[in-house]
Amino acid sequence: MFLREIVRHGAPRAVLVLLLTCASAAAGLALPAVLGHALDLLLAGAGAARADAGPWLALCAGLTALSVLLGALDGLVTASANARTTAWIRARVLGHVLAAGPQQRVSSGELVARLTGNAAQAGTVPTALAAALAAVLTPVGGLVALALTDGWTALVVIAGMPLLALLLRVFIRASGESSARYLTAQGEIAGLLAEAVRGIRTITAAGVPEHDAARILAPMPELTRQGRLMWRILGSSTARAAALLPLLQLTVLAVAGLRLADGALTVGGMLAAWRYGVLATGTGVLVGQLNGLVRGRAAAGRLAEILEAPAMAYGSRQLGPGKGELELKGVSLRGLRGIDLVVPGGSVTAVVGRSGSGKSALAAVAGRLADPDAGAVLIDGVPLPSLSHDTLRREVGHAFARPALLGKTVAGTIAFGAHLPAGETVIQTAQEAARAACADDFVRRLPLGYDTPCTAAPLSGGEAQRLGLARAFAHTGRLLILDDATSSLDSATERKVSQALFTGAHRTRLIVAHRAPTAARADLVVWLDEGRVRAVGPHAELWQLPEYRAVFDE
Repeated sequence: MFLREIVRHGAPRAVLVLLLTCASAAAGLALPAVLGHALDLLLAGAGAARADAGPWLALCAGLTALSVLLGALDGLVTASANARTTAWIRARVLGHVLAAGPQQRVSSGELVARLTGNAAQAGTVPTALAAALAAVLTPVGGLVALALTDGWTALVVIAGMPLLALLLRVFIRASGESSARYLTAQGEIAGLLAEAVRGIRTITAAGVPEHDAARILAPMPELTRQGRLMWRILGSSTARAAALLPLLQLTVLAVAGLRLADGALTVGGMLAAWRYGVLATGTGVLVGQLNGLVRGRAAAGRLAEILEAPAMAYGSRQLGPGKGELELKGVSLRGLRGIDLVVPGGSVTAVVGRSGSGKSALAAVAGRLADPDAGAVLIDGVPLPSLSHDTLRREVGHAFARPALLGKTVAGTIAFGAHLPAGETVIQTAQEAARAACADDFVRRLPLGYDTPCTAAPLSGGEAQRLGLARAFAHTGRLLILDDATSSLDSATERKVSQALFTGAHRTRLIVAHRAPTAARADLVVWLDEGRVRAVGPHAELWQLPEYRAVFDE
């Protein structure tokens, strides 16, 4: 359970918080007895007794100063521990997201919301747990000290304890359910907002921003309702405590007064009994800590949902000699159904088919961006899952229809993930790959050329796609997979890019193609139809079939 992982990771610093809080609570518990004794000495009237009160008064001042110092240290350590635990949670969850890859079912907006707000809330759990344990020490210690001071007054507090326990139980149950629903609504809004930011051009072009704003804020009533409900729960619990606790404290004071009248307590003893009664019934701090724990537990649960997506496991095998022969045996995934296919090493193979026929799914399993639900994928006779991570990602390159520009600079984007040849710099690799992708000319026109930050490079869809192709060309592995990676290129540019793409036999190229000229230049065409291989062969042979020609009429 992820919540236990969080607690274990934060345990060392939480123990320090626990020690500081317990020390502060111990100083607070000692103070009423010391203060009561000092008061008795001052009221004794004799000069010697009053003189003896001096050290006790000094001890009172020392205990007060110690409580303040320990409180300040506790705040400092708690803040540091929360920050460190939050950072660990974010690193842990983000690492799993990257390891799971595209298999993650949570939207990008939800991921951002959970990695920011939810991680910060979950990061407080270890210290909140430590503080809650220490917070129990104060009422328990106050009750014990009260019993040692005067047993009759302690019985008053004990009689009210069941009501306090019931109050805390109701608060925990109600606030836990409300917190979970609140975080769910918050995550839905974050997901819709991220989706709107990605599609801002579509929204602007449609001219109905108010409609999309309403769509994004649709979960807001639920968020508001749960937020108000949490405050009502906290408020009602506080109100009940405010009614019950003063009544108990006044009863303690009344009984202590009667005991003073009977001569069983001194004035200082009555003061100490009243202060211990206040400490024994002081559950306000505990309610606050429990509220933090409840919210942290709900946040940890939402983070645990992200960790449920299986991380992609890798083996330790390396690839032997080979040209990158790709083989699929009985592969099924989403739209694919029992695909059997052999792509010869060093060949250029085009994958064609109507929308929804499974072309992108085939490209994903071929490069192990996703694992098939059934079947196996091999490269040069080695199953992809048995390869080490570095071997697989070094030998298989990808290009996509909408590439993400992840480098700090244009050169860094092109060389992102590439294994540079010995003695070759990032700039050299980027320039050579950019020339092959017909990107060198427009890159050199940028303000700083290849050193231009990606955020300062206004790129069209075609230019971004050419950078994605350049990144793929910078990959020197034995298999290159292009998933609709030339869809935004004009015909003239695509013909130029094809010169680099279709020449050379040093690696296998698997191309998801939508244009007949691209399929025509390929050595082999794989025709997918409703998730199955309809036919495999040269484009010229398949072109004789009317159904095949119809694929390119969409």
